[in-house]
Amino acid sequence: MTALAAVMNAINTLNRIVGNTFMWLSVGIVLVCFWVVVERYLFSTTRLWMQDLYPWMNGVMFTAVAGYGLYRNDHVRVDIFFRPASTLRKAWMDLTGVCVFLMPFAYVVWVYSFTFVNRSIGLLEGSANPGGMPGLFVLKSFILVFAALIALQGLAMAIRSILIIADREDLVPPDYRYQYETESA
Repeated sequence: MTALAAVMNAINTLNRIVGNTFMWLSVGIVLVCFWVVVERYLFSTTRLWMQDLYPWMNGVMFTAVAGYGLYRNDHVRVDIFFRPASTLRKAWMDLTGVCVFLMPFAYVVWVYSFTFVNRSIGLLEGSANPGGMPGLFVLKSFILVFAALIALQGLAMAIRSILIIADREDLVPPDYRYQYETESA
């Protein structure tokens, strides 16, 4: 069980590092978008590559931080059922959700986008706009990063659930326990 806890902690650490790094792209997105507007309305000019840049940064940020969102429980769940549940029931609900929904979703995203991303990398695809950003293939590659990070975090969620079900909640770090603790177990 301690080996499972070590794997869970490693995945959590990876998604924390990725999330805390890529969330700073939001500052860059605002600055680039602001500058594009300033150039357009104050200087009557624009750079097409900058118009490509901020939505691309947005796409990279949101695909990269998805696993971090799962780690922090900042995802959509049906709280009407989850909030009042005991810790054990929450663990069973998460384990079921990961196995039935999250992992198949990550698999489908990976399988169906792999050829798409591979082709883009092979072509060193750039923007369709003349004078636009080169490197669209980098943005498209983040589809695979997204699938991998949410699958890894799903694995960490499954391990957390298994540890709780096995009555080894002591191996789950306090910051990764369920947020809405209840009296009954």
